[in-house]
Amino acid sequence: MNDRHETSHEAGHEASHEPPRLTSLSHGGGCGCKIAPGVLAELLATQASPMSTTMFADLLVGRETADDAAVYRLNDEQAIVATTDFFMPIVDDPYDFGRIAAANALSDLYAMGARPILALALVGMPINVLPRETIAAILRGGESVCLDAGIPVAGGHSIDSLEPIYGLAALGVVHPARVKRNSTARVGDVLVLGKPLGVGVLSAALKKNALDRAGYDAMIDSTTQLNRPGMTLAEMPDVHALTDVTGFGLLGHALELARGATFGIRLQYRDLPWIEGVEALARGGIVTGASARNWASYGDHVELDAALPEVARALLTDPQTSGGLLVACAPGAVDRVLACFHAEGFLRAAAIGEVIGGAPRIVVA
Repeated sequence: MNDRHETSHEAGHEASHEPPRLTSLSHGGGCGCKIAPGVLAELLATQASPMSTTMFADLLVGRETADDAAVYRLNDEQAIVATTDFFMPIVDDPYDFGRIAAANALSDLYAMGARPILALALVGMPINVLPRETIAAILRGGESVCLDAGIPVAGGHSIDSLEPIYGLAALGVVHPARVKRNSTARVGDVLVLGKPLGVGVLSAALKKNALDRAGYDAMIDSTTQLNRPGMTLAEMPDVHALTDVTGFGLLGHALELARGATFGIRLQYRDLPWIEGVEALARGGIVTGASARNWASYGDHVELDAALPEVARALLTDPQTSGGLLVACAPGAVDRVLACFHAEGFLRAAAIGEVIGGAPRIVVA
């Protein structure tokens, strides 16, 4: 290394060659850059009939109910669970970005009740813009989370792209009889949420340099926590449905549960857990553009109590990156479900609502 006692002119010249912030290179970050649910529905409607489970007897879960992953039965004891998930930076620290993206991808496996077995890296990077060490740190971050999950990153694919993109294609296994779908909730089921909400608001604050260290640490802690309880929940017959809350926000993913079950869902706003500081940031006007796009896509199917806080709509549609599991279980199983979460360190897990009769819709009281 050269001696660092440079003149102020030299220091200024060197500073001009600092690598750009990761979030400055992308037009959206994390699950907030998902295609809006309404637009996605229009795109999928133009496709040929889905490769449905009626056409392929061993395809247990396809795309019919927008579930978290595909499931294909190998034999009477094993089914393979397959998913892919990738996005643009939600934070500037490359190692943290890799960790968040990997945890988010693996969440789809846990949401089906599966045990991860391996992952493949999906990498798109502006090679002439980002230093090699930055890209390497992203990959190391992803690998660290996969090692925490007990699986290898066994390969992957990379391209030179205009915006930085990272994620995983991931595979898991589950007993065919223990697959947890997002479409099998029952009237009377209680809904339990595994993680507090507000990641989208925190990421928006970060982009505006309005997030303090405590807020950043809380966001990283939440988004890198693996949704391992999904594997234990798969063993519980009184757990009827399971999904995770990501880019479409709590309302969007709850609505997928409702549509899959063809029933309604009532959420209790006062029972929703929030990451500390999120509500104050939202009241100060820091929300994501994705929350408005989410509401435009499905707001016609949501009834909000007039007494709710002014920021409720933005918070309920806030896109979550690597968000919590959303569980529909029999009332008598709630304590066991919460104990499962608490044993894995999900101390903010909470019962937040119930499945009700009537047409598929969300009622927030």
